[in-house]
Formats: sequence, C-alpha cells, structure tokens
Amino acid sequence: MKSDDVASQRDATPGSTEDPTDPKDAAPGLTEDATGPKDAPTRAVTRLTDPRALRAYAHPVRMKLVGLLRTEGPLTATRAAELLGESSGTCSFHLRQLAKYGLVEEAGGGTGRAKPWRATAMTTAWDAIADTPELAAATGLLNTVIVEQYFEQLMGWLEVSQDEPPEWQDAFPFGDQILYITAGELAELGREVRDLVDQYVERQVKPELRPPGSRLVTYLHLAFPSDPRARRR
Repeated sequence: MKSDDVASQRDATPGSTEDPTDPKDAAPGLTEDATGPKDAPTRAVTRLTDPRALRAYAHPVRMKLVGLLRTEGPLTATRAAELLGESSGTCSFHLRQLAKYGLVEEAGGGTGRAKPWRATAMTTAWDAIADTPELAAATGLLNTVIVEQYFEQLMGWLEVSQDEPPEWQDAFPFGDQILYITAGELAELGREVRDLVDQYVERQVKPELRPPGSRLVTYLHLAFPSDPRARRR
C-alpha cells in the first residue's frame, strides 16, 4: 500500500488500512477506511482503487489543493488560489474534479467560488501492486508526480535553509544508509518508522496539542532496492 499524507500547506503530499466501506457507497474508484474511531479525522484514509481516480489525483495543483485543505481548510476556491498563486477559476475547476473522486467535499455555506471546501481524509492511499496494465500505468504516473513534488519541496527547503534558525538547520535529518535486508525486513522497518511518526499525527487536527515552537514538517518515507543486478537474476 502506498499513501500520501499532508506535506505542507502549499503542497500535498504520502500505510496500511483496514475495514473498507462498501465501494458502492463511495465515489468512483475509491473506498474510505479508518484506522481509528469515526470521530478521529487524522485516521481517515481515502483509498484510490480505480485508474481514473489515480490519474485524476496525479496532478500537481490538485495535490497541492488537497494538502492545503488538510492543513488550512475549509477554504474557498478564491482563498486557495491566493495561497497557491493560482487563479480562482483554476482552483474551482480542480476542486470539482477532486470532489468527483471523493477527495474533497463541500463544507457547507456559500455559493460559487465563495463556497468552502474541505478534504475528506488526512491520507490518500493506493495499492503498490497493480493487477492490470491500466492500473499499473496509472499507479506509476501518480508515484512519479508525487516524487516530483517531494523533490520540489526539498529543493525549496534547501534554498532557504541557511536563513532558518540554527536549531532547525541542525534538526534537519539528511543522509542515507545502505542496508542488506529482505523484503519482509524492509516492510517491518517501514511499519516501525510509521509507528514512531504516528504519535504526532493527532496534532494535525488538534492545535491545542502542538507545543510552543512546533512547525509543520514534511517527513518523507523512502527506501528501495538500489542494486539493478539483483532485479535481473
């Protein structure tokens, strides 16, 4: 399972889920899961299961809109446009497309571009293994767009990092580690890291839990086989 969580108020972002609702009750190509109580929005997950939904989400502006609504929402198309540096018409169009696939919804009140929108979940997920060529192509497209977004965000941080307070420069984890591990061990390592990060997730929707000095931080989860020779054996 691949997933994207919120990355920043300007960008979107990427867990296993259980107990999906009946797909008949969901928007095209998705099911909604929850790994916690129904009143815990931080645990809500939207799972994309249809190639059309995956392709619809694989758009930089749409990802940024979803990420913005997860951290700043509800927002109108006009306000979202101001924050993203896009036109209100562009944001209005993309919000309607996202709503078609259940990624955002109207928050109630207002009309037209003055109508507020909110994200339907704090995480979007999709299967890592596709069972059809069409689904594989759509999954590959979405993964590629998300990696490009990660790179853009990272480069943005590097451009301004020298102007950041020393404690934030020092706190920035940057590096890599080469490991010889099995697929099962890699999966377990990923789960352990997510469990560590998970203790801070509730702060996304409960500002009162944020300690003084806390900031919105993107924490990337990336690990992959780096020996091409092994893939050819």
